[in-house]
Amino acid sequence: QVWLLESGGGSVETGGSLRLSCVASGDISCLYDMTWYRQAPGKEREFVSAIGNDGRSTYADSVKGRFTISRDNAKSTVYLKMNSLQIEDTAMYYCLGWCNGGTHWGQGTQVTVSS
Repeated sequence: QVWLLESGGGSVETGGSLRLSCVASGDISCLYDMTWYRQAPGKEREFVSAIGNDGRSTYADSVKGRFTISRDNAKSTVYLKMNSLQIEDTAMYYCLGWCNGGTHWGQGTQVTVSS
């Protein structure tokens, strides 16, 4: 079993930055991919970014060039650095860990961007 805890969300103005963190606990050795999703009210949950166990990363087109995902296995943490935030980035951001045989979600952290 793996537990994930997100933090770092908050309220910022457009153009601002935030860094989200996701700390894993439990059977963390099983994790090979870490993923960020987000969900705005009334919308479906959407993929934001992912990082593999080898450090390779992917991004949704909507955040490409603005967000950076990274991981520090020694700290059991994955990060999402968000720059040039837009109103459309407002959402609950969730951390998703991939293990053999299943996935594990965090509780989410709220990001609100206003002009």
